[in-house]
Parts: sequence; structure tokens; C-alpha cells
Amino acid sequence: MKKIFSTFLIAFLVVGFSFAQADSDSLKTTKIESKAGTIEASIYLTKIVNDKVPVTIIPERFKQDTVIYRLPKVIPGTYAISDFGNFIDDFKAYDKKGRELDFTRKDENSWMIPNATKLRKITYLVNDTFDVENTEGIATPFSPSGTNIEEDNFLLNLHGFIGYFEGFQNSQYQLDITSNPKFNSASALQMVGEEFSKDSLTATQHYYAPRYFDITDNPMMYGDFEIEEFQVGNIKVYLSVYSPNKIYKAIDFKETMFEMMKAQKAYLGDINSTARYDIFLYLSEMNETSPSGFGALEHHTSTVVVMPESMPIEALKKSMVDIVSHEFFHIVTPLSIHSEDVHYFDYYEPTFSKHLWMYEGVTEYFATLFQVDQGLVSEDDFYNKIMSKIQNASMYDDTMSFTEMSENVLISPYQENYANVYEKGALIGMCLDILMREESDGQRGILSLMKELSLKYGENQPFDDEALFTIIEEMTYPSIGEFFKTYVVGSTPINYSYYFEIVGLEFSEGQVETNYIMNNGELILEPTANGTIRFLDLVLENSFWKENGALPNDVIFEINGTKVTMATAEQIFTEVYMWEPGPEVEVKLLRGDEEIIIKTELTQSYTKGNGLQSEKYASPVKLEIRDSWLKG
Repeated sequence: MKKIFSTFLIAFLVVGFSFAQADSDSLKTTKIESKAGTIEASIYLTKIVNDKVPVTIIPERFKQDTVIYRLPKVIPGTYAISDFGNFIDDFKAYDKKGRELDFTRKDENSWMIPNATKLRKITYLVNDTFDVENTEGIATPFSPSGTNIEEDNFLLNLHGFIGYFEGFQNSQYQLDITSNPKFNSASALQMVGEEFSKDSLTATQHYYAPRYFDITDNPMMYGDFEIEEFQVGNIKVYLSVYSPNKIYKAIDFKETMFEMMKAQKAYLGDINSTARYDIFLYLSEMNETSPSGFGALEHHTSTVVVMPESMPIEALKKSMVDIVSHEFFHIVTPLSIHSEDVHYFDYYEPTFSKHLWMYEGVTEYFATLFQVDQGLVSEDDFYNKIMSKIQNASMYDDTMSFTEMSENVLISPYQENYANVYEKGALIGMCLDILMREESDGQRGILSLMKELSLKYGENQPFDDEALFTIIEEMTYPSIGEFFKTYVVGSTPINYSYYFEIVGLEFSEGQVETNYIMNNGELILEPTANGTIRFLDLVLENSFWKENGALPNDVIFEINGTKVTMATAEQIFTEVYMWEPGPEVEVKLLRGDEEIIIKTELTQSYTKGNGLQSEKYASPVKLEIRDSWLKG
């Protein structure tokens, strides 16, 4: 998973947004019991009732007296509670004669059905998570894990539509999707057949899933959207793009995605990959029925991305490179290297691994490093990204144990520090990489370590969570074990200067690149008591705003025609965070009773801070290690 700036905004700017939290006493490991039956699940996209999709579940025959049917509370790849059962209405259970059976709703996600031997069918309606009418007070799932129901588009993250019977997670599923035959459809899930109604008004696609995990691991898109295909090595890539106002087409991103994934394949080398990979891009209109938050969620063979439709094409392409590359690198970890908590994931009472530093941190590091390794960005651009991560990491608790945070990620204060996995987590990967380069005279690094771990374990063999650090130390060097003990398990902040010195780099003070809402990771705006957003004194140290006349205490009233309120702030400033030089913007400020209009082309913004530069007299050894670090 990768969240864009909205995580920072939730934590530091917009009062009133919060993540649901779990009771830490309820987190217990439950391994899946193996069953051999088949569960039939049908989703009817042609029979929408009040913006809700009907679903029918026909289970295998039960021999036990009672069964529990559940929708996921948490799904793999996310680290917050989603409670997909909150979006289920009109739940009913039937016997073979069509008579309703009694049931009890145990909690948000669970329905207990007695007389299970008589159960033949379950039906219910699914409300989407993007348009959350009539769900006031319910936490909205992270948008790339969510669901969309519109006349011309259905984003089917199947865990939002289909549940499982407790103890029968290993039952195979037959999935039928009935839709308009004119719709496009895309999914990496295996289609085993298709049929059309006699009047040709509906089409039904039949899919097969070996177990419930494969239901949750294979999102789908149906409707009026663009699809492009391309080949990268032995991988066939399908790029699906939904643009509600037809601003963008899939072809607009095809070349960018092709070049990026070709570079990723070259960087990864002989790490095993999939024969098919799907990229689903949902572009949000940013209105009251739009999804909340932007980013992406990985799966074994696909990625769902949600981004603003209003972003300029070049900025959107750049963000797609950063986001999709991160998700694709998840084929290394946790998809190929993971602990028992991940392998036997419990959707109802999950436990979490100690190793978010690896699952998300190393993945984000790869997504940053491969771009300079493959010549997609310059060394200076790479250094700027690293400095940005150091600055962003400073916004979080730098003394919090990463392993402790990982294990307790659903609860406070750890949930508030989760997004640091993309900042300090990536920096942990960088330090380990540099250490291994030094110890091996440039011959080994974090990528070679991940390849070795992938060969040792692989997709179907989880590692012991408690043993991983010891195993890695045995495979590498004592210094790696000491690093884990001090900086990942321990609470000591990392001295980055030490690691940069190994590769002949040093901090330099001067003008550094920044974005349009932060200086060196520090926000230049804040909410006020009356619900507006205003600039702080720090705005005078942000070159773009200073040059365009913005002053401290100016209220940010409107950006590009959208009024800034507490309800719109998350989406608006997420987009501002991702602005890139080039496009024209119009910003209305209020200075007392005076309206100030800034209408200009975006230019790169700078502030005072530390950058990275080469040591003047760096030794040949340091330069050799740096070269092996940046160019493999």
C-alpha cells in the first residue's frame, strides 16, 4: 500500500479526521482450516437497488449446527480497520424451500446463522465505499481498497462484496459477474467462461478462485473505461483507466508505464514475476461522492490506484511512476517474502508482523533507487528524494521502535506514525544497502539480500517473525545485526551523516527544493478555529508563495475554482502537495476584507535547508561504493 500526502494531512492539519482503532486485546492469530467444498458467489451489476448491488452466496452443505459469515475487518496490505460489513444491507438467509432462516448480527462484520445444515442461500445488498451516503459516522476504507458503484463504472475490490464462512477460508469459489454486455471488464482472476442472455441484454462472466485469499487478491473493473495492453519481458500488462469526464485515456499513460516497468524488470533481474499484471487507475472528480484519500494498494498480480482527475498530465505521470513502481516492487516483499502473520492472514482478528521496515520501507526504497539505477532520474534528483524523506520522517516520533510500531499498527500512538514506513522505513533500507556495500566491497546490497531471502522462502513458505533478524545477520554481517538491534528494534535515531560518509556524501546548507505546502517537511499552513486554512509565518521562506505575494495569516479561500473548507481540505491539499512546475494555477486568498488573486504558472519552490553533495576529496574507495550503490 502507498498513501499519498493525505496521511500527513490527517495527522497534522485537518482536525476531525481519524482512523478507527482496534482493541489490542482482541488481536489473536487464527490459522485457516482447510476445506474442500465450493462456494458460489454472484454479483449482479444489472440489478442495482438504490445505488446498491445485489449479491447472492450459495455455500457448500454444512454439517455443523452454526456457521458465521463475515466480511473483512482488515484486508492484507492495509494497516487500518476497514469494516466492510458496515456497507452491507438487507442481509437474509434461506433454506432450500426459500424460507427465511433466523440469524444474529454479532458485530459490524459478522452474521451468525444457526440451523446451518438447512442453509442454502444468503442474499444482501452492497453499498459502495466511495459514495458514502447514509453511512454517517462510519469510517471510510482507504480508497484503493474500496468499492465504486456507478452507472458507467464499477470498481470491484471483491472483499467489499464477498465474504467467507469462518473456518472455510480455503474453500474454492465460483464467482459470477452479471453486467451490461457493452461494458469493458478487466481482472487478473482466471475467467473460466462467459455466457449471454437470450435477449443479449446481460452478460455473465464466470471466474474461479482456489480460496478466499484469491477473491481478496484480485480486484476487477467493469464499465466504460479505457484499456491498453503492452508486454514487458514475459509479463503481459493491462492498463485500465477510468476518467469520469473523459479527460484522460489509457493511451496517455501507456508509454510512461511501459518505460517504468521495463526499467523495473531490468533492475530486479532474475526475481520471479507473474505472467500477467493489471494496473487499475481510477481518476477522482474530487466531489462529495468521490473517494477519500489518494494512493494505491498492491496485490500479487495487480495494483489499484486512485488519483485526482484534475491533475495535469505530466504531474499525474510522475506520480504514477512513483506509486505504481512501489506497488509492483511488492512482488518481492511481502508477496514473496513474508511472515506467518501475512501468510495466514486473519481478516477478522489480524496480528501484524514486526517487519513493516521491509514490507513497505524496503519496497519504497526500491521504488526510489531503481529510478537512478536505470537512468530515469539524475543523481541530484535521487538525493533530493532522499532528503525529502529525511525531512518528512522528522514529522514523526523518531524514537519509536519500528518493530513495536509494526506489531501494534492499528492502535494509538502507533497508527499515527504508520506513514513513517514510507519515509524512515525507506531510509532504513538505504542504510542497510550502504552497509552491505561497504562490507562486501560493493558486491552485495539490499536487493541481493531480498533475492536470497526470496529463494530461501518464496510465496508459499512464511518465515518465523521472531527469527528474521537473526537469519539475516547469519546471511550477511554482524554490523547488519547491530543495525537492526539499535535502529529498528531499538529507539535510537539514525545518524544519516555516518552512512552518507561511507559513499562520499555530506550535508550542505543552502536553497533546497520543496513543495507548495511544506518547508523541509514542516507545514506552512494550519487550520483556524473558524474552519478556514491560513498561511503561517513559514510561508515567507517558501520561494513560490513569497514571490507571488502571499503573507502570513492569509486565508486560503479557493484553489483552481474549488472552495477550501474543512470538508474539502484533505483532497485539495493532497493535490497541492503533488503539484509540479509548469501548469497555471489560480489561488484566491483573503487578507482581512481584501481578496488577493494569484494567477500564475507553477515554478519550482525552494526553501532554506540541508542538501546532499559529494565530498570535495572523497576517496576512490568511497566513490566505488557509491557507484555500486547507485548503479548496482
